[in-house]
Amino acid sequence: MDYQEIYRDHAEDYDCLISAEDCDGSLLPALEAVHPLALARVLDVGTGTGRIARLVVRTASHVIGVEPSPGMLAIARRHLVATGLTNWELHEGSADALPVPKESVDIAIAAWVLGHQRKWRPDDWQLSIAAAIAEMDRCIVPGGSLVIVETLGTGYQTPSPSAELGEVYAWLESEHGFSRRVLRTDYAFPDIATAVRVCGGFFGEKLVERIVANGWARVPEHTGMWSRTKRLA
Repeated sequence: MDYQEIYRDHAEDYDCLISAEDCDGSLLPALEAVHPLALARVLDVGTGTGRIARLVVRTASHVIGVEPSPGMLAIARRHLVATGLTNWELHEGSADALPVPKESVDIAIAAWVLGHQRKWRPDDWQLSIAAAIAEMDRCIVPGGSLVIVETLGTGYQTPSPSAELGEVYAWLESEHGFSRRVLRTDYAFPDIATAVRVCGGFFGEKLVERIVANGWARVPEHTGMWSRTKRLA
């Protein structure tokens, strides 16, 4: 699938997909276990349609979302305005040049963002991801937390990342000192037909075949959460 095209031209479809995920609400308590969110300043890198931003905005003191796609940002803004809260801001920008001052946030989160570099930049993905990690570190206060969230496989009953993503995750742990936590973040749809329609446009025919074969309105999803703490000065 051409995810760059989806993010650029099909933001509404993407938002429909991600709105169905994490039906049991696993993400927020997992984030809280990494770093208390009450009164925290949160940086959401690659905010997309504001999924993480709107998850934490009711608890955090302030949320900053950064996203390169104007179409995604427009939807994120719509969702955040609908909360009635004002403790947030959105900026167009990239993960390797964050428009955020040094040591100005308590926790930086890059959710379903960095793993794409393994495919988009196959020859220098390590440099690309390392640059984003360095930028996130720059923005975090000493003692703050850096969190990376990525898929461990869609439509499987056990964690099943691709070989390429497995390489990225092992590199995060061995070369950058991240610790991994595994979550179950299933998608829940009203019926099988909706699961086929929504998932097929993003994940392709192989997942559609598994959905139909298993009669899934609830599509299994495993998610990894990698975290580390910025050293005190």
